[in-house]
Amino acid sequence: MNVKIDSGTPPKEVNCKNKIRVKQKIKKEAIVNRLTCATLEGVNAKVIEVEATFTKGLPGFAVVGLVSSDIQEAKERVKSALLVNEFVFPPLKITVNLSPSDIKKNGTHFDLSLALLVALNKKSFDEEGLFVFGELGLDGRVKSSSMLFPIILSLKEQGLIQRAIVPQESIAYLSHISGVDFIAVETLNDAIVLLGKGDFKANVKKFKYDAKTFTLEGIPYYYEENYESDFKEVKGQMVAKRAALIAAAGMHNLFMEGNPGCGKSMIAKRIKNILPPMQEEELLSIAKHQFLDGQIPNFKAIRPMRAPHHTATSASIFGGGSGQAKIGEVALASKGILFFDEIPHFSKQVLEAMREPLQDKKVHIARVNAKIEYEADIMFIAAQNPCPCGNLLSKSKSCRCSETEIKRYANKLSDPFLDRIDLFVVMQEVSSEDKSDVSSQAMHQSVIKAFSMQKKRHQVRLNGKLNEDEIEQYCHLSEEAQKILESAITKFGLSHRSIASVKKIGRTVADLNEHEMIEKKDVLEALSYRRRK
Repeated sequence: MNVKIDSGTPPKEVNCKNKIRVKQKIKKEAIVNRLTCATLEGVNAKVIEVEATFTKGLPGFAVVGLVSSDIQEAKERVKSALLVNEFVFPPLKITVNLSPSDIKKNGTHFDLSLALLVALNKKSFDEEGLFVFGELGLDGRVKSSSMLFPIILSLKEQGLIQRAIVPQESIAYLSHISGVDFIAVETLNDAIVLLGKGDFKANVKKFKYDAKTFTLEGIPYYYEENYESDFKEVKGQMVAKRAALIAAAGMHNLFMEGNPGCGKSMIAKRIKNILPPMQEEELLSIAKHQFLDGQIPNFKAIRPMRAPHHTATSASIFGGGSGQAKIGEVALASKGILFFDEIPHFSKQVLEAMREPLQDKKVHIARVNAKIEYEADIMFIAAQNPCPCGNLLSKSKSCRCSETEIKRYANKLSDPFLDRIDLFVVMQEVSSEDKSDVSSQAMHQSVIKAFSMQKKRHQVRLNGKLNEDEIEQYCHLSEEAQKILESAITKFGLSHRSIASVKKIGRTVADLNEHEMIEKKDVLEALSYRRRK
């Protein structure tokens, strides 16, 4: 085949040059502005870059980047807010991209970023490190969103945010987050003027907690003296109240068994008010989970307590959802108490799944569209009757259960699950001679003293949450105490986890007794709370 080659200058080259000129001209006319926002992926925030271009073409307003319907609806809110402020839309094609495009974005807090990029289309800017959050009303007011607090707190925990433009009405709770410079605005026009001038000075003062406080090693700790439900109301049950004190001082898991009406639930509900003080980070973490659950937190220095009913599903306790994974009771109880009353009536699936948060202090949720991990640093309290009818330990009532029913009832709780609980108490039957011997205030003071001893040893975690290396570092036994423990290991066949549990309880008892080392008396008391098989 013969191919004829024309050596002349082809007209295509001229066309190519013209195309290049056209592209260069369009590039000069297009301005790309950027602002930074964020979205929640599970319980953690992801930084989202909001960028806009204005190009010649059929006038339009498009938002792209795997956005949800509430962000698509933001276009109408932005248009209305801008028109109210006498803004004239340019006869250009407006394209807003939320990057990275492979992350699902949702939330009305993107409104303000979109509106500012459109309003300032003639001004070239690229403000690095400045986050912009806010929902827009049709009249241009900047409104708050329930997602702001968890998003900004998560960004702060990751060290990704230093300053942010936020709605004025959100300052009531955002000011609790220290280390972030907040610039509060009330209207879209205020934000336009602010961004136009480039003056980003913080105008929000840091919040001061209205709670009892003390400082250890330069770190402030907060607590409340609120004893509306007092241990003085629990008569008798000296052993159970002592176990409750130990559990509170070290955040140990506690299991109570006893006849109906002996005070199991009363004791569990009163432990909440004598728990150890909290750092600011713990207060904020609790508030974040409350926002994610749709609650408005009061930022009180009181640890949470959740008590789901035994009919609760696995998804409601651990979290879940077909589209976006949501938190459950375990996350809402983090830094506080999760209480299972009548624990044998909970489903086998729920009880066995509890082994993960009790061991690792985390919960993993895996769905097709979401895989998240969240903190579950809980103090677990469980209560049960000794048998289905509840009268097995009664001296005045006869038990109506057969041996088979009692055995089946007891076998609902597996050994691996029970092995993760530190303290076991069999409660006594109520007597008319029982008296109140201790108040919540006195118990709380003992807890604070024990807490101070733990922190003075530079413990990051409290005794009940120590890992293997930390047990070796902080749980030093005297020579006599070591002999007692070795004898108990041989006599009772204690597992490795049980030995660690005895050491942790012994460390808390020693702290309550103001002992530097774990003494013989401390180990003997710790062994007395061991589970009888």
